[in-house]
Amino acid sequence: MIDPKSNPCLLKFNVLLFLLILVCRYGYAQNTLISEIEELKWEKVMPGVWKASFGEMGLNPMDYTNSPKIDAIEALGDSPFPFAKDASRSQLTPNRVSVRLPLNETEQIYGLGLEFEGINRRSNVYTLKVDHYGGIKGYTHAPVPFYISSEGYGVLINSSKRVKIHVGVGNRKDSNIPEPIDRTTGKNWAARPLSDAVEASVEGDGMEIFVFTGQTTLEVVQRYNLFFGGGVIPPKWGLGFWHRMHTKSSDQDVLKEIEDFEEHNFPLDVIGLEPGWQSFAYPCSFDWDTTRFPNPENFVRTLDQKGIKVNLWENPYVAPVSTMYKDISPFTGSHTVWLGEVPDYTIPEAQQVLLNHHKKNHLAIGVSGYKFDEVDGYDVWLWPDHATFPSGNDAVEIRQLYGMMMMDIFGRHFKEQNQRTYSLIRSAYIGASSHNFVLYSDYYDHKGYVTALANSSLAGLLWTPEIRNADSAEEWIRRFQSVSFSPLMMLNAWSSGKKPWSFPEVTDMVRNTIELRMKLLPYLYTAFYEYNQKGIPPFRAMVLENGYEVQETMAGGKLDDAKNPYAEQKRLEVTDQYMMGPSILVAPVFTGQKERTIVLPKGNWFDFYTGEYAGNGETITIQTKLEEIPLFVKDGGIIPMLTSVGENTTDQSLEVRIYGSKENTYLLYNDDGISYDFERDEYSLTELRSNFTQEGQLKGSSTELKNSNYTYGNITWSRMTKPNENRFW
Repeated sequence: MIDPKSNPCLLKFNVLLFLLILVCRYGYAQNTLISEIEELKWEKVMPGVWKASFGEMGLNPMDYTNSPKIDAIEALGDSPFPFAKDASRSQLTPNRVSVRLPLNETEQIYGLGLEFEGINRRSNVYTLKVDHYGGIKGYTHAPVPFYISSEGYGVLINSSKRVKIHVGVGNRKDSNIPEPIDRTTGKNWAARPLSDAVEASVEGDGMEIFVFTGQTTLEVVQRYNLFFGGGVIPPKWGLGFWHRMHTKSSDQDVLKEIEDFEEHNFPLDVIGLEPGWQSFAYPCSFDWDTTRFPNPENFVRTLDQKGIKVNLWENPYVAPVSTMYKDISPFTGSHTVWLGEVPDYTIPEAQQVLLNHHKKNHLAIGVSGYKFDEVDGYDVWLWPDHATFPSGNDAVEIRQLYGMMMMDIFGRHFKEQNQRTYSLIRSAYIGASSHNFVLYSDYYDHKGYVTALANSSLAGLLWTPEIRNADSAEEWIRRFQSVSFSPLMMLNAWSSGKKPWSFPEVTDMVRNTIELRMKLLPYLYTAFYEYNQKGIPPFRAMVLENGYEVQETMAGGKLDDAKNPYAEQKRLEVTDQYMMGPSILVAPVFTGQKERTIVLPKGNWFDFYTGEYAGNGETITIQTKLEEIPLFVKDGGIIPMLTSVGENTTDQSLEVRIYGSKENTYLLYNDDGISYDFERDEYSLTELRSNFTQEGQLKGSSTELKNSNYTYGNITWSRMTKPNENRFW
């Protein structure tokens, strides 16, 4: 063999050949990259819904959602594609797939799942990763890759990978970029120059993109929810009061607690048992601790006879001492969590092992549902991204969808038994609206909880701002007020051991707040029916309310070489109020607030408690009252309420409150409160109508549009806004 070093000509030839290969490879790579920036091809799949896809996906999140309510989507009508189709692009690279969608200069973006800070997502970057909330943008319990534009459309990036999304951040050199400004000599230099696009990418080989349109932002959210089967209707007991016991409680402790609730005259609908009900926890055995609960069947039956349901805490990781360990072990991944094995629930056989054990030990004796914990994060606890699972599915995708798998497994079981559950979960993802689960968190900031309650409505989620503890009686009642006006009303005393009466000076206020929530059951239950049938969130952000003008200001921006070297401003938003049902605006109060502002949408609004006029399309300031959470009702509001709090029976009488002077109609819904018979036409609809004489006298009427065994009893009409307020008549 000739040594190139001994032959200068051959050496030069080899070098030139090597350089030629590099040039060819680089040129090929460049040409390949350019050729793969392609226009998205949009296909209309139903009225107001378009789809584009490219590449190959892994796990499909839609495998854990329900089928679309096509008739309800069609009833919304149609609307055109919201932006120029040729302005959307896809790109495939060796490691990532990405999509680029247009964004105009004034367009605002909302959504991206459960977040505890702000509502407007413009000018930020989010990595949408299922995780404990820790302040990193996009790391949260439900990082749903669905955003809503103020221009009247929504975009879903359907991928089980972690979506990284640049919301008006990042300027391509071939885009419509603004003129550069010299920071030293110019004015209005911005660290985040205005961008004309939303760009999203995943580490993978493909994705699907859906666009949802509507005449309003609310209609966009409706269409998204209906695309995944509509919202849930909880069992009536699920909308009552929940109390979670201290983790070490025994059956006798629970029975004593129930006696205390009766003695203090507090309603109680659900008892939650925390980790100590099991023989081993962290990881879990899923077996009863026979020292604390020697006869679980008798215990659950005893509570059921008192009208109280039992909810069990679990995390999914299987302890070696579990009686299901041997059967589930062949279907578990390479890594453990808290030294417990991690089942691969993409495998049907693994799902069946889990379900068989739970049916035998819990469900068959009457357990009503679960609280599935630790299905979110942190990385230091859960399996690593390089973990392997027997199905061959990617560890990242399994983590993104793990909560959805749990909801799907148990949701299907309860439906097969014709029983509604209402349960708790620590993570959710795309299309969660049709699952009877509510999100919760270890995070505990009161203001953040209220922001999360508003944000959850933008992604098909339900959220509870549970109360666990408080530093003062004032904080105690304020937190109770917030949780009483949320999808799930719960005191979680797993560690604190607190009772509703733990702060005696506000005990009556707490009781009255809970009772007000329970009196509003007909109104709230009907709101969930609208969620199920029309996709309207029962609790929703103000940006979804007609006539609401978004209030935002920018604060800060002062240059500080240590604290703010890029002179960035902070967006201040109104995230501390939201709508409940069609007519009630809820404005929680936080500890120390002696007064607070409320931004009223256009139209006349009235104080819930007094019926007095509050304002019209303006920002008002009120003096707060410790005993009341501020509530306001829009003109024409019809609010059906139980006249007394008791068992949910079909002969309960109603007080129907009327606010303002606008004549209106309201469809009141009712059913058996426990089963899925409503899907077989077993429910009632009663039309409530408010009319007024020229003098402002109320003429209320009710008409049974669909008669069944579930109509309410006698109706008393209450005119809350007095006719002598001349401005209305």
